[in-house]
Amino acid sequence: MLAAFVTHPDCTRHEMGPGHPECPERLAAIQDRLLVSGLLDYMLPCEAPLATEEQLERAHSALYVRQVLESAPTEGYLQVDPDTRMNPFTVPAALRAAGAAVHATDLVLAGQVPVAFCAVRPPGHHAERAATMGFCFFNNAAVAVRHALDVHGLSRVALIDFDVHHGNGSEDILAGDERVLMCSIFEIGLYPFNADDARGLKDTPNMINVGLPKRSGSGAFRGAVTDHWLPALEAFRPELIVISAGFDAHREDDMGNLGLVDADYEWVTRQLMRVAGRHALGRVVSCLEGGYVLHPLARCVATHVKVLIGAD
Repeated sequence: MLAAFVTHPDCTRHEMGPGHPECPERLAAIQDRLLVSGLLDYMLPCEAPLATEEQLERAHSALYVRQVLESAPTEGYLQVDPDTRMNPFTVPAALRAAGAAVHATDLVLAGQVPVAFCAVRPPGHHAERAATMGFCFFNNAAVAVRHALDVHGLSRVALIDFDVHHGNGSEDILAGDERVLMCSIFEIGLYPFNADDARGLKDTPNMINVGLPKRSGSGAFRGAVTDHWLPALEAFRPELIVISAGFDAHREDDMGNLGLVDADYEWVTRQLMRVAGRHALGRVVSCLEGGYVLHPLARCVATHVKVLIGAD
């Protein structure tokens, strides 16, 4: 097997009401596309375990973890921020999503697979150390990063975020941690509105944030990766790359306006795999973040996975 495919049915039971863009159908669309394209034939199916409180508390405060675990309604919805609701199945879904990232990290670092893709929801990169935000409860990618560092004893882990929205939660958790290099792009002026013209971002050496104006397109995106991410990654020499894989910068996704196309996700994944091959023994863990229009989401995930597993 060339990759692990980590998911769980619990991730489809969390939902936030009719018409909400972060919907269970996202995972079905992804799995269907991977199946019909034959990519699942090259992947080891893995059931995501429930993350433990100890694992979550490497990225979140103990009080916050307990608040989330005890907040789920017994019926209906609980509004926890303007964009985010809990239903009775949210907590198991969030625990599976974070648990998937931990399990994927274990598989990759044990040498059982070189790469893993976590098809999970809710997403995670807006979840701060002590705050639920933007559809996110636990920061799956940050939990994976800290697990690799604190449990597996790695010295250098890179977190790459190409979601159209700034990964404020990952930055809140990881800024100032010299063992981590976080590289991100995002559209200026979008949620969470703390990154307009780079104001409000953490000013620490381990954060490589590149804000792009709307309608920047492929050239600006690839330029940001080439000019900012790749030199920093080469200097950092990561032992593992974790990806917050958001696909909502695509031109067919109305959550953003950067105007990326399928080929951009193929290209950036290829660049990251080359870095991983040089410095990290090819080890990559990718966790689904955004992407809300089903057809481009499924296509772009398949493109991303195809490069991850070397089937292109």
